[in-house]
Amino acid sequence: MNTLSIKITYYIIFISTLITLSFSSCKKKEYIYEVNDESITKEGVNKSTLKNNTEFISMVYSDLYGTTIPNAKLTNLSLEYDACGDKELIEDLIIRNLLNDPSVQLPTKLYMDNNLDAFIDNTYKKFFNRTPNEMELWNLKRIIQEDASITPEMVYYSFLTSDEYRFY
Repeated sequence: MNTLSIKITYYIIFISTLITLSFSSCKKKEYIYEVNDESITKEGVNKSTLKNNTEFISMVYSDLYGTTIPNAKLTNLSLEYDACGDKELIEDLIIRNLLNDPSVQLPTKLYMDNNLDAFIDNTYKKFFNRTPNEMELWNLKRIIQEDASITPEMVYYSFLTSDEYRFY
């Protein structure tokens, strides 16, 4: 055999080996994962009924003062609520006005800082009628610990103006 035919034979063997290896190395592996179906829902999501104006005012007052709202005060606040076109603005003003009243039952900053887990748990129970999940507890605790200027009044304000508080 001449050298040219030997070279061609080697090239043919080399190319056929490459083709064989490439086809044998491209096998698709199938993985079967057995995953259980899980239903994931967030607590508080099932609250679908919007509080009407009277309910909202009554509940804010009851949550802050620990007593029912006097009828005359409820009537005045309801009239102011109905007279304002921007409902979010009037809700904000009512909440701020009530929070600024010295007779409101607010925990002290010292209590909040020294009993942070209990404060957060009680706040969730008071305003959302549920306990916080681990993520909510961790996040609110982190926020309060990182910012020394946060007061119980600020935390209460954020809960009272949340969407979850507006529904039951």
